[in-house]
Amino acid sequence: MAKSTKRSVGRRGFLKGAAVGAAALAAKPQLAPAQQSSQQPAGRGAQAPSGAAVARETGAARPAANARVIENPGSDFMVDVFKTLNLEYLSANPGSTFESLHESLINYGDNKMPEFLTCTHEENAVAMAHGYAKIEGKPMMALIHGDIGLQHAGMAIYNAYCDRVPIYIVVGNHSDGAERNPGVQSYHSAQDLGALVRDYTKWDDQPYSLGAFAESAVRAYKIAMTPPMGPVLIVAGAEIQSHAMEGQRPRIPKLVMTTPPAGDMGAVAEAARMLVAAERPMIIPERYARTPEGIKLLIELAETLQSPVNNRERMNFPNRHPLAGNGGAGYQPDVTLALEVQDILTEARAARPRNAKVIQISSVSLSHKSNIQDFGHYADIDLDIGADAEATLPYLIEACKKLITADRQRALKDRGAKLAEAHRKNREADVEALSWGWNASPVSVGRIAAELWPLLKNEDWSFVSPQGFVGNWPNRIWNMEKHYHYIGGQGAGGMGYGAPASVGAALANRKYGRLSINIQTDGDFNYSPGVFWTAAHHRIPLLSIMHNNRGYHQEVMFVEQMASAHNRGAERAGIGTKLWDPDINYASIAKGYGLYAEGPITDPKDLAPALKRGVERVKKGEPVLIDVVTQPRG
Repeated sequence: MAKSTKRSVGRRGFLKGAAVGAAALAAKPQLAPAQQSSQQPAGRGAQAPSGAAVARETGAARPAANARVIENPGSDFMVDVFKTLNLEYLSANPGSTFESLHESLINYGDNKMPEFLTCTHEENAVAMAHGYAKIEGKPMMALIHGDIGLQHAGMAIYNAYCDRVPIYIVVGNHSDGAERNPGVQSYHSAQDLGALVRDYTKWDDQPYSLGAFAESAVRAYKIAMTPPMGPVLIVAGAEIQSHAMEGQRPRIPKLVMTTPPAGDMGAVAEAARMLVAAERPMIIPERYARTPEGIKLLIELAETLQSPVNNRERMNFPNRHPLAGNGGAGYQPDVTLALEVQDILTEARAARPRNAKVIQISSVSLSHKSNIQDFGHYADIDLDIGADAEATLPYLIEACKKLITADRQRALKDRGAKLAEAHRKNREADVEALSWGWNASPVSVGRIAAELWPLLKNEDWSFVSPQGFVGNWPNRIWNMEKHYHYIGGQGAGGMGYGAPASVGAALANRKYGRLSINIQTDGDFNYSPGVFWTAAHHRIPLLSIMHNNRGYHQEVMFVEQMASAHNRGAERAGIGTKLWDPDINYASIAKGYGLYAEGPITDPKDLAPALKRGVERVKKGEPVLIDVVTQPRG
């Protein structure tokens, strides 16, 4: 049969043709109502689109002419304020409550300092800023649309709050009820917008003039960066954005940062006395190292005391240092030093029966909220120093060195040798554990980490995703010694952080030429997959390897545990916890977002070649995703 010469016409094609007709019709006299009705009987097909509708659909529409031209809108001044804060980027999903500011940023501000990054969801925008700040050590701006955008962003803001990470959030709002339109502008506005997230932001303000905006904007940056750090929020009213500036241009205050608070010298001296006299000291850093200098200081303190360092959360201490670890089997500390540890209850309870002591240095106690319970339990400790731990450590090191005699130095040296041997044995055990399930299909996460290491060890690399759900394998077998080698987890344990935070961290790493690595859990991926389009669009190089175990496996184990507790079988534990039937093809999703992708990989022999190809592409500036079907646990 001969093929038809007719071509299918889609909606876009129809509209392009209609656009020509609409243009011709525009030049003809308007038809009388009777003529219109006779040509289009009621109930007989769809109305032909208007010329304006056609133009919108085909992308040919232009903004309507505005009879009122606004010279020097307030949003131009807001951009000038942001530029004084050295904000490199802002992440945003576009919204009408900040449309004036949006236009000023890209035209008046030339889309530089900050540069606009397009996000597909507000939670992605904030989580990107979260990852960026943990690499760069300063805030990135997240621009949020009204109350609905702020509600979308809420989980990511909470993660950053609990993680003590500075994020600079600006939210648009139609503040004046007399000016805002009915309908959507009312739905998307609030009387007190900051109230939606006030329990888990460090500070917020809703200024009603440009002068007040300048002062609040500078103050917000300063507060965000003062330990304990955290997200701050400024409401940018649509009215002061879009109204013309009148009178004298407001002054932008000078930003002068607050010096981080150091501990009371008497308390520091007491802590030094306890640590030097200890037979089995232990140092536990959690959200301690704010800067690379913090790592150097902790190394000096550990070596001065010959104390093990049980590192938690972020890269605070080199993982291959002989003093890294928990001291080995049977090591029970008689004095524990906790540095910016969120909840020290477990250590305090263990110390009490054996009359051991606990010292805490933390700035978190200087800034508490009442509703959110992120502060954990009240712990019986022996010395509580309310100060920034990194700022306090130089004084603590000096005080310890003054107390160490020659005899004490010999004893410390002997202890250090035993700790080094315990560290060596722990590392050997980790390497041996890699052999478990090495040739298994699905692939073990340990093998993913092991196959990656030869590709990374001679590069300047950065592991930018959490590792709690991947068996902590990168920390167990890679050599982590720089602050950006590992940036920690979510803060509040909220899913949907890993993918966007990794993209934000990779953005910060890009200008340093670092190779950013993300072992991406599948449950987390499905909260915020659109961020991979942002990575592709803005050319953010990142290697993402899927930990695709096709389920929320921690919850599988919880349900199995409860079934056992209830004396029932665990055969149905997969209901509500598994991601199968159908299996999700993450490589196909990534390709749809514009990434280079491979997989799903099920044969472990195919893993190393795929990772090698991925690393080569990322080094050329591409985002890449390798989908690996994995064992349920790391």
